Amino acid sequence: AGMTTRLMSTGCWADTPGALPPRQRARKQTLDRPYFLGIDTSNYTTSAAKYDARSSTVCHSRKILPVGKGELGLRQSDALFHHIRQLPEVLERLMEGEGERPAAVCVSDRPRSLPDSYMPCFLAGKTVGQAVAQTMGLPFYTTSHQNGHIAAALWSAGRMELLDRPFLAFHVSGGTFEALRVAPSREEVFAPAIQAKTLDISAGQLIDRVGQMLDLGFPAGPQVEQLALRGRWGKKQTPAFRGRDCCLSGMENKARQLLEGGTSPEDLCRFVLEHIAAVLCRMAEEALAESPGLPLVFSGGVMSNSILRQELEGRFACSFASPEFSADNAAGTAIIGSILHHRGREGTEWQQASRSSPSPSSAGM
Repeated sequence: AGMTTRLMSTGCWADTPGALPPRQRARKQTLDRPYFLGIDTSNYTTSAAKYDARSSTVCHSRKILPVGKGELGLRQSDALFHHIRQLPEVLERLMEGEGERPAAVCVSDRPRSLPDSYMPCFLAGKTVGQAVAQTMGLPFYTTSHQNGHIAAALWSAGRMELLDRPFLAFHVSGGTFEALRVAPSREEVFAPAIQAKTLDISAGQLIDRVGQMLDLGFPAGPQVEQLALRGRWGKKQTPAFRGRDCCLSGMENKARQLLEGGTSPEDLCRFVLEHIAAVLCRMAEEALAESPGLPLVFSGGVMSNSILRQELEGRFACSFASPEFSADNAAGTAIIGSILHHRGREGTEWQQASRSSPSPSSAGM
């Protein structure tokens, strides 16, 4: 069944398999203060989460950024403004009734784990996280938004044993469409290397643009899925590729032609999702051919789609982030903070973090 878009959501989840490999020993701070605070401020959602390392329980709170009718997202300056407005509410809901201090704070401060990876919207979460760490005298860690997605997928799929071994991961969302070969990293937890990617728009952007054609809300994913579940297509799809990389922008024009030619919204949405499924299947086949035997994990908001999951599960032995943890969230960020803390990596003291933060001029704002 499809998901319903919720502007604000708060809840707690427990993971049965356990969060950390048995060989890792908790540090004294974690025993005294069992939970870790994570914050993620992506271009779509304001998120905060608590991760209890002893019980492997996640509580999270998030709120989608407001987007005007007919618009396809926000400018970075607007996203940053809305995060500043929404973070107090999101944190208040998360921390309601909480009497304990966290063991540490971890924030996603960049899209990817690359030296030049930067988006202004992540400054909101980093600034608030530093302020919390400063006020409470806590260790402060940073990670990437992409690594947070991967961690949330492993945790919610019960595959945390993959922390210590290579695996293949897809990050498929509103802004990203990448096939990754992920290696363990002591400093970053994950070291993803791009195996294949989109050369133009992402799958999420294609879905949202089709949603705009149909006068649906933003993000359009849940509504497109509901329409597609009532539609039929079934014709063979021939995705456009250049080497290992895909091209999706042509599908936007094709979808518009179909709609203008009288194709029903239900059948149009089915066509789009079957095309994305064909692209994912080809990319997965090529990634597995290059790295045979590696586990395959799917993450990102687009991968909450039941039609895509059913198609991929019928073709591959693979794992998925649960729908609740496919969309942008801070659960993976909090989990990564716990892992780094357990491993004994020194957190960045808030004073050092403040001195090392890029100025607006050097950051390109």
